Amino acid sequence: MTLGWTNSEKMQMFSGIIYNFRGLWLGIRTPRLLMLGLLRFLVMVILAFVIAGLVLAHHNELSGLIWKKPESSWLVWLWYVFSWLLTLGLVATSAVFSYLAGQILFGAVIMDIMSRATEKMLTGAVTAPSSMSMAKQFVYLIGQEVPRTILPVLVSTLLMIFGWLTPLGPVIAILSSLAAAVLLAWDNTDIIPARQFIPFRNRVSFLKTNLFFHLGFGLCFLIPFANILFLSFAPVGATLHHIDESRKGNVPAADSGKAPAG
Repeated sequence: MTLGWTNSEKMQMFSGIIYNFRGLWLGIRTPRLLMLGLLRFLVMVILAFVIAGLVLAHHNELSGLIWKKPESSWLVWLWYVFSWLLTLGLVATSAVFSYLAGQILFGAVIMDIMSRATEKMLTGAVTAPSSMSMAKQFVYLIGQEVPRTILPVLVSTLLMIFGWLTPLGPVIAILSSLAAAVLLAWDNTDIIPARQFIPFRNRVSFLKTNLFFHLGFGLCFLIPFANILFLSFAPVGATLHHIDESRKGNVPAADSGKAPAG
């Protein structure tokens, strides 16, 4: 049984998987890329643990802000249940926000450095406009990271909520996972086009026309535990793909080298 996909779409998806593994292998055996990948991993993990630790350390105070601990022994047990349920919810929320903050403030910069190092190692040059300083380029790239980071979380959350409200929960859960995989893959493949100041709408169009490649590239992010490793080195595989496609003329051309207005 097939899903109605064409051979071209299947090949795109398989290609995405291969590029993710190629990037992981190149990252592991290249000292500089290995160091950057491990640094990105540590930034995310440390930030998540710090925020979650603060929530756990002050869970009684946080619960008391919403519901003061009752004096009645009949209600104390209910207050403790409420306290820990609230804490678990706050820990989950803090994990999401720590990922967003870490990715926007640190991850995007590390991803771009990894992409630049890969591109220079393979082509001898980095494709970036020369009319803007490195500091301004990084500020611009961080700004571009905001929609790319928030979009996967927002789409997955909305699909998850929709799944809770309908009898199609299992189907929605699969769709939300696939959507997150595609958008996380795009977060990596969009690094060089964003650096080249290609308009955002053109980059979204590129995502649509290469949807099955991004699905294949992002499937590796759905593997428990291993997904952390694939995410850490995904910018390398995405850069490899961009370089190969550039040689074929299959990526949008950069603008004239000027930064976008504003």
